[in-house]
Amino acid sequence: MIDLYYADECRISLNPVVPYAWQFTDEAVWMPASQGAGLNCFGLIARDNTLHFENTTQSINSRFVVDYFERLSMGISEETVIVLDNAKPHTAQAVQERRPIWEQRGLTLFYLPPYSPQLTLAEILWRKLKYEWLKPQDYLCFEGLRYAVQLALAAVGSLLNITFSKSKFGVD
Repeated sequence: MIDLYYADECRISLNPVVPYAWQFTDEAVWMPASQGAGLNCFGLIARDNTLHFENTTQSINSRFVVDYFERLSMGISEETVIVLDNAKPHTAQAVQERRPIWEQRGLTLFYLPPYSPQLTLAEILWRKLKYEWLKPQDYLCFEGLRYAVQLALAAVGSLLNITFSKSKFGVD
């Protein structure tokens, strides 16, 4: 068969995601926030929670995507399909020019229809990371945030797992 991954990127910054919370009327609830540094995460996740990721403070642009898929294509042993949205870094000319070479190596890119984030499992990964796995204290400083993100993503598939709903096509 094939290895099937869903790819996407997200940005994590010192401006935390604030989930819904209950508080008493006389209780102050807050989370630290500051502008500035952020961490860009690029990840490929499979239904079995296999995750390949890279974190960077640099932009995730077409050069990043080309370099990432170039390295990935050199190390695969099975036919591999990567499901992507239509973000500019994914569809750029530099990416399209390398596709025939990657396909010869067994790496195929499959693009979702525009405006269909519900079709990629990677969106669930980023939601879990931001809303469940990162804690308020992780946002106290950038290095602490970078460390917490690295730990959480490295734990996917062992300590942290996502229960994806069953595919209607019977594929897990």
